[in-house]
Amino acid sequence: MIQRTTMMKVGESDMYLQWKKALAAIVLGTIGSIAHAADYPSAGPVRLIVGFTPGNSIDSTARIVGDALAARLKQSFVVDNRAGANGMIAARAVAQSKPDGYTLLVSNSSSLTVNQLLFKELQFDSLRDLTPITTVITVPFVLVINPDNPKMKGINDVKSLVEYARQHPGALSYGSAGNGNLMHLAGAQLATASGVNMVHIPYRGAGPAELALMSKDIDFVFDTLSGISHIKSGKFKALAVSTAQRWYDLPDVPSVAEQGYPGFDIGFWVGLLGPTGMPPDIVNLLNREVAQVVQDPKVKEQLLLHGRPDTLGTGEFKQKIASELQKNADLIKRADIKVE
Repeated sequence: MIQRTTMMKVGESDMYLQWKKALAAIVLGTIGSIAHAADYPSAGPVRLIVGFTPGNSIDSTARIVGDALAARLKQSFVVDNRAGANGMIAARAVAQSKPDGYTLLVSNSSSLTVNQLLFKELQFDSLRDLTPITTVITVPFVLVINPDNPKMKGINDVKSLVEYARQHPGALSYGSAGNGNLMHLAGAQLATASGVNMVHIPYRGAGPAELALMSKDIDFVFDTLSGISHIKSGKFKALAVSTAQRWYDLPDVPSVAEQGYPGFDIGFWVGLLGPTGMPPDIVNLLNREVAQVVQDPKVKEQLLLHGRPDTLGTGEFKQKIASELQKNADLIKRADIKVE
């Protein structure tokens, strides 16, 4: 045995040493990963980058969850607003950050499942450049009309709205928060699903679209939850919710799917993501912690003002992004949506 060992060829010796080094690296890497997870986030505050201004529902969601995580993990979670380019400035900042779990993104689905389909010059891919951690809330749109609009007299549901559009081609208009926004895609999906011609009019945000509906400049909007106060005051009339599941605060308002359009299910989510290359143990830790905090009654009550608490596993979240990218790409092509 000793003789065979001493006569080992040089090439075989080199391979053996390389194998030992590789094995040592794996062992040390595993130990380091475990230690990293055990220490996280003791190295300092965690930044939650938000691509929208303070007061926005995405910003509010980040602050609610950030405060709850800070209480559980005994570390500050600081919201850093970097508004612009429909959330892409923030997404790029996180994608280019160190993947150590101390710089995270709180984003909506519009930024990550629509932008790259319409703005080719972005050179950004949500699945390639970010690590999905978990969704936090899901949010429906509410299809609303102005009951004082003479054109809407007798319109009480999706069927009658579509029938009006069919009898008056091009006469029915809908507003959105901007060209290519998910509010736009919801209207486009209804138009393509029903095979009628409806005119899209983009505005700079949901608020201006609501004002246009009040002034009868447009005929309907797939509005955000901010429109619920107008529904309850009687200024708006709700015909449907855009998601397959009804909204808890509007229990008597059926979904579009319930009204003859099975498969109609469009809304948006707010989720937590990090840069590509994050340690899996930290990703899993954050996923578990967020799932815990959203079940806290006080946190849940706060979140319900902005959407329905809904957390997914990391793998499920990644699949959701991929699925919505494909679904939105198909709709954009079918509706011939372009951004100039």
